[in-house]
Amino acid sequence: MAEEQPKRRIPLVPENLLKKRKAYQAIKATQAKQALLSKQKHQKGKQIQFKRLEAFVRDSWCKHRDNVRLRRMEQRPGQVAVAVPQEHKLAFVVRIVDIKGVSRRVKRVIELLRLKKNFTGTFVKLTPLSLKMLRIVEPYVAWGHPNLKSVRELILKRGQAKIKRKRMPLTDNMLIEKHLGDCGIICLEDLIHEIYSAGKNFKRVTNFLWPFHLSVARHASRNKVGFLKEMGKPGCRGEAINKLIRQLN
Repeated sequence: MAEEQPKRRIPLVPENLLKKRKAYQAIKATQAKQALLSKQKHQKGKQIQFKRLEAFVRDSWCKHRDNVRLRRMEQRPGQVAVAVPQEHKLAFVVRIVDIKGVSRRVKRVIELLRLKKNFTGTFVKLTPLSLKMLRIVEPYVAWGHPNLKSVRELILKRGQAKIKRKRMPLTDNMLIEKHLGDCGIICLEDLIHEIYSAGKNFKRVTNFLWPFHLSVARHASRNKVGFLKEMGKPGCRGEAINKLIRQLN
């Protein structure tokens, strides 16, 4: 019979040495984790800097484009001084494009038209000055001539009064009579007629109304430029604005 091999003995390690090894491994793991976090933070900082630089370049380009467009409009006064059409006195303006990075002049006109958010609309009385303002913000808004049906549907469905900087629904004619009674407007039908006819109290009536917040599909498809395909291109639509109003109302 073969001789039995002697059993291999495992060398014993002192307890203090095991504790030192464990502490050393914990220190190395902490250092590796900190190095990984600092590397990720550095990469994230680079991405943020790149995004900021990209946004700055985009905004500068937008401002330059607006300034060139407005300068050309001033050099060609025939394009700006458009005659007011006799058959149309009223226009409905809808903002359909973001205004990030635009010039101050465009921002000022957007504020005067009270179109601070996308897909908000207001009624505008057509005058030489208002036509010039619409030409300034033409790449960002769609406007046209609404009919009586569109005006009535907008006011009945989305009309809200602005009282002490608060929105109030137009559910009671007493509210209209209280604030517009001295103008001869005592009910909702009088308000609709005053807006559609662009009467002498048009400015006061439009200031009484809150800008119309229109609805758009949450997952609406966009083209390569970023415009909503259903909205079409910005600019003057003429009578086709009624189709857009029914689409967004």
